[in-house]
Amino acid sequence: MWEDYGGYASEIDRYLRDVETEERRMPRADYLKTVQTEVTASMRAILVNWLVNLANELQFAPDTLYRAISYIDRFLSFRSIATKQLQLLAVSSMLIASKYEEIRHATASQFSYYTDWAYSTREVVNMEGDILKILQYEIGNPTAKTFLRQFMMVAREDVEYSKLLLEFLANYLAELTLLDYGCIGFLPSIVAASAVFLARFTIKPKRHPWSKQLAKYTEYAAPDLKDCVTAVHYLQLNNGFSLANIPEKYKDHTFDIS
Repeated sequence: MWEDYGGYASEIDRYLRDVETEERRMPRADYLKTVQTEVTASMRAILVNWLVNLANELQFAPDTLYRAISYIDRFLSFRSIATKQLQLLAVSSMLIASKYEEIRHATASQFSYYTDWAYSTREVVNMEGDILKILQYEIGNPTAKTFLRQFMMVAREDVEYSKLLLEFLANYLAELTLLDYGCIGFLPSIVAASAVFLARFTIKPKRHPWSKQLAKYTEYAAPDLKDCVTAVHYLQLNNGFSLANIPEKYKDHTFDIS
């Protein structure tokens, strides 16, 4: 991606790094304790699992899914809602994300349909407006997918195995983190770097997964990734983890890595 921007690549990267740490664009890692009174981590996971399936059904780009979940977490960091509104929040967030990412986005009416008409088109549109206000119309924040696309350019350079397998596995691992409330405390760039680290380690466990080039490009030394890699590895091993839409999504492919 960034090779298309010539001499501007470093400026774009610096901008994205700065943006991801702006407080107004970051979800609060403790919002379930400090803001929400009804929503739980398991409810959030079930919601995200459903959104994964919906994004597949609508053939949305992965970026749309990541962005929608980012909007959900940011909204829940500032506004307490009842559990009966969670699905409404989800489809309205996906509506905004699809308008941002997709050439042909879905309509509010379509999203209403996918909730089995639990919410009217007007309710979807009204929630869309509420989300935009809470987010202060800041909807261009980078996600783990944004950084993963960058980091893979370097991660592919020194591999002696299938570059497609590496990219596929890294994408799978990064997507697993969307389900885990505990992972929202990590910056998107750390999640992306950790997914690359663990993917390389999984494929070649006898070779150190972190090169000098990756450390320089990602701006993370291997020890910086320890906590996040541990969290992602826990998800990879499927520990205490029963939601299957992401593993099933990645089973239906040339590489069955789930």
